[in-house]
Amino acid sequence: MTMRVRAGALAAAALLLAGAVAGCDSGTDKADADGKNTARPSASGAAPGKAAPGEPSLPAALTGQQLDFKRCKPPVKARGSYAQAPGGQWQCALLKAPLDYRKPTGETIGIALIRAKALDGDRRIGSLLFNFGGPGGSGVAGLPGSADGFKKLHSRYDLVSFDPRGVAESSAVVCRDSKRTAASFRLDSTPDTPEEEKAYLDDSTAFGAGCAEKSGKVLAHVGTANAARDMDLIRQVLGDDKLHYLGFSYGTELGGVYAHLFPARAGRLVLDAVVDPSADYPGHSRNQALGFQRALDNYFKSRGIGAKDGTARVVKLLDRLDRNPLPTTQGRTLTQSLALTGIITPLYSKDQWPYLTKALDEADNGDGSRLLMSAESYNGREEDGSYGTRDHSQRAISCADTTGRVTAAEVRSRHLAEFTKVSPVFGPYLAWDLAGWCANWPVPGESETPEVAAPGAAPILVVGTTGDPATPYEGAKKMADELGAGVGVLLTNKGEGHGAYGNGACVTGTVDAYLLDGKVPANGKTCG
Repeated sequence: MTMRVRAGALAAAALLLAGAVAGCDSGTDKADADGKNTARPSASGAAPGKAAPGEPSLPAALTGQQLDFKRCKPPVKARGSYAQAPGGQWQCALLKAPLDYRKPTGETIGIALIRAKALDGDRRIGSLLFNFGGPGGSGVAGLPGSADGFKKLHSRYDLVSFDPRGVAESSAVVCRDSKRTAASFRLDSTPDTPEEEKAYLDDSTAFGAGCAEKSGKVLAHVGTANAARDMDLIRQVLGDDKLHYLGFSYGTELGGVYAHLFPARAGRLVLDAVVDPSADYPGHSRNQALGFQRALDNYFKSRGIGAKDGTARVVKLLDRLDRNPLPTTQGRTLTQSLALTGIITPLYSKDQWPYLTKALDEADNGDGSRLLMSAESYNGREEDGSYGTRDHSQRAISCADTTGRVTAAEVRSRHLAEFTKVSPVFGPYLAWDLAGWCANWPVPGESETPEVAAPGAAPILVVGTTGDPATPYEGAKKMADELGAGVGVLLTNKGEGHGAYGNGACVTGTVDAYLLDGKVPANGKTCG
């Protein structure tokens, strides 16, 4: 629901996910001295398996399970010194969780975990759980590649992440093969003719049917509320009294839902690059149109080009590509849709703006190679032409979360003109995406907006960046408000890019002080 841009935008650590690979052992009940977790009753008085109000009680076979953490297989490969965790190694295990939480003693699903133990065991606080966004992002793959940025936190926390249900090694949703995925990316995602519209919508219907055929058992159970319940089971099995958590992008929605379901168990939670919890199904897409246009405007202003003139240039390029795709050195053509994705990708980080400059200049001169490389990186295309299933998981989780269903007629009559006014570049794409996303999804959604109100929870730090393209700053303010007075604490980062932690001493220091020492900043503090 949150990352409406197709193919799965990730969070602040998106670029760090590339090249991070970790396999997860199936996990048995046999444990060694270094790998076995030690569960303990909660100091808050909640005995293992005792449910939060309104939540089902879980059997002791789940809450008391002993995870067999072993060295990840295959070995972790990642950039930076944390490819093999200092003081030890990355360890993987598989947690058993209910497939359907309404049937807590029924069939189970495996949730893949990865961790690196705290470096200073004598001052260890507990586990710090990460989610890097998506939805559909793999925490097992992502944490090692991004952990270089969490060295200070690693001193006192076990760094822990997981593949949410339906993702990667946690029973990944699979909907189609790479050949059909490649064909889908070649379709016109802003159809101008009845024929283009039919091809676009038929592809969406076929995608959903493929998900039902290949992943029907898990499809109805991959929503965010169930992932939040998995997080509480992770907390219990790891032996933590409270959940300490750092979530980016979609991970902020997951963290907010967790706080709502388990307010008494929410410890130090940080939500960075925040999804607007008040937005409905079309509202999320409109927010992204606003955010990406704002980022594009800021990009052109940084180059001394007026936002209006820069936007007109991009619209002209896209119109030209709609009629005549560009050749590339890769032997494939750059279509309008691929070019748009190629423009979106470097807007996630100001550090990537110089790449966008080169890509646009080359496209204007007839070479679409750089924009195609950018798009294919975003779309998850491997060197052999294959594609992963991240976008399959993303759509499955998004559509499981929302009851919103939009028809092509509604796009034409209501949303297209409005979205185009918000963003002449990204608006049409995101408006049509409404009809291509969940319209013919094979299972019903759960709600239109997530519940995040968390009365009684400890203060939760909400970090919003004023120039964030994918989760506009306004969403952080909404999240802080909806968490509730005395719970949501807003920290504003004046700057660009998707996610603030690690991108400046002020935000990073404030978050570290909160996570390590429990120092809650003043609500409304501003950095930058």
